[in-house]
Amino acid sequence: MRQVTVAATQMACGADEAENVDRAEALVWQAAGQGAQIILLQELFESRYFCQDEDPEDLFRARPAVDHPTLERFARLASDMKVVLPVSFYELAGQARFNTVAVIDANGAQLGLYRKTHIPHGAGYQEKYHFSPGDTGFRVWDTAYGRIGVGICWDQWFPETARAMALQGAELFFFPTAIGSEIGAKEWDSAPHWQRVQQGHAGANLVPLIASNRIGTEPGRHGTEMTFYGSSFITDEFGAKVAEADRTNETVLIHTFDLDTVARNRTYWGVFRDRRPEHYGRLSTLDGGCG
Repeated sequence: MRQVTVAATQMACGADEAENVDRAEALVWQAAGQGAQIILLQELFESRYFCQDEDPEDLFRARPAVDHPTLERFARLASDMKVVLPVSFYELAGQARFNTVAVIDANGAQLGLYRKTHIPHGAGYQEKYHFSPGDTGFRVWDTAYGRIGVGICWDQWFPETARAMALQGAELFFFPTAIGSEIGAKEWDSAPHWQRVQQGHAGANLVPLIASNRIGTEPGRHGTEMTFYGSSFITDEFGAKVAEADRTNETVLIHTFDLDTVARNRTYWGVFRDRRPEHYGRLSTLDGGCG
């Protein structure tokens, strides 16, 4: 058996970056204390979700990955606690800015970066103003506890994200997230839809999935506000939820998987044996090949 214990976390973020990072570290300690070996923190946890607005001052939040103080802090933490940490941050690279995750192994080594591929843009989620489209492609990493794939928030709405990582041998999917209420459509609650889509990724690829979202109400700069709905969760390889948080409380979710059993189930089901990629060419076009 290759048993691995994973954790999903959720927390509220305030205006003080140091307090946010301290709170995130406390969740890592809590999760590790419960036996977690790979621990997921939410998207852009250093700050409030600044993409609620298009404000040029927020562009100066971005920092290079090299010598990044939060990455260095969590690398030390990963090494001290022997845990794997996918860490979300706002990356400055030359003149470009990316929504990025650094994957830190259990010895503190940074295994590499994933830059968010799909960039949303809408009321309250004005990410195209702040981020360039990611240029890394979908990636997976061999960590101390298994081969993992990481997508970021809006990536989780695209089945291509999960399938690409599964084809590279991902044994676990991780999705840090920031999603909540819709400005101008307060009656629209996407939480159940958000979960079901990701449950489908897990079930279609026979790969367990771990998703972490934020909680709390955050004000914008121009009179708006957003309430993030938490509901972080973990699914098994069949897409069934095995752990789920509520909408309002800071939470650590823990679950243990036997990756050998998961791999046997994935092989038995045959979804990769029966793929027909020669017929999927339309997926590589924007208009379905209709132009």
